Amino acid sequence: MKQFFTFLTMCLVAFSSLAAESSDRTEQKGYTETKYPIVLVHGLFGFDSIVGVQYFYGIPRALTRSGAVVYVAQVSATNRTEERGEQLLTQIEQILAATGADKVNLIGHSHGGPTARYVASVAPQYVASVTSIGGVNKGSIIIDIIREEVPEGSISEALAVTITAGFSNLINFLSGNDDLPQDPIAALESLTTKRSLEFNQSYPEGIPTTACGEGEYLADNGVYYYSWSGSANFTNLLDPLDAALVLTGIGFSEPNDGLVSACSSHLGKVIRDDYKMNHVDEINHTFGIHHLFEADPKTLYRQHANRLQLQGL
Repeated sequence: MKQFFTFLTMCLVAFSSLAAESSDRTEQKGYTETKYPIVLVHGLFGFDSIVGVQYFYGIPRALTRSGAVVYVAQVSATNRTEERGEQLLTQIEQILAATGADKVNLIGHSHGGPTARYVASVAPQYVASVTSIGGVNKGSIIIDIIREEVPEGSISEALAVTITAGFSNLINFLSGNDDLPQDPIAALESLTTKRSLEFNQSYPEGIPTTACGEGEYLADNGVYYYSWSGSANFTNLLDPLDAALVLTGIGFSEPNDGLVSACSSHLGKVIRDDYKMNHVDEINHTFGIHHLFEADPKTLYRQHANRLQLQGL
């Protein structure tokens, strides 16, 4: 029996060594090394990092360790899409000046999807690709419900504005971005179904023309468009945020990640819309807790960087 365990241990050590060597070889090849820098764009109530905790938890490191040049945008936690887009455009111009690159690859989560799309529409010369992850591209029924329950001009709206503005300002202060303007109601309005569809009329690139189809992979503006998302609410018993996403998921009559329907997330080439992930898992939160039988979110970002690399982006 002792010899068996010794043999088993040797096999495990050998396997681990081979896996490590294989990983090292992959890293040396620059698996995630894209032609253009990658810029990650956060969603509603998002941030770049707070006291060392990243919005895209562990994802920048997962990308940079094998060659990618990665930046995390710092835009308003709450504001209308166009305002966030203008902030992002300014940062992209700074990134291009600093790196000497001609373009960037934008990867936006949630409200970060439309924010990235705005920049690609108004300044396509700076954007090689836009990837929307759990993007609110055709609105969210949850936001529709909130706006219905909080009528415009009401006392409840004023209270909601006070609370959310305070929360937004706290996020910006803790992340060192307290000079960014906040407008919670404008943010909510931007993400309603009605306003999202109006936005799409002005910035249509990559948007599917059917209810749940794919959009243009390569749009007329020369930008490549991709998307992927989850369609689960409860994914791990240890994640305290899952309960809230189960409740919000009840508001949908179709597959969703707890905040955005699978169909609304579609943009350009749809990689997948049915990962066992909720809206928080898509950015590798809470602290990397995700479904035990689904790919690690960091792996999906790495695979996508390699996809962009192979596309010449």
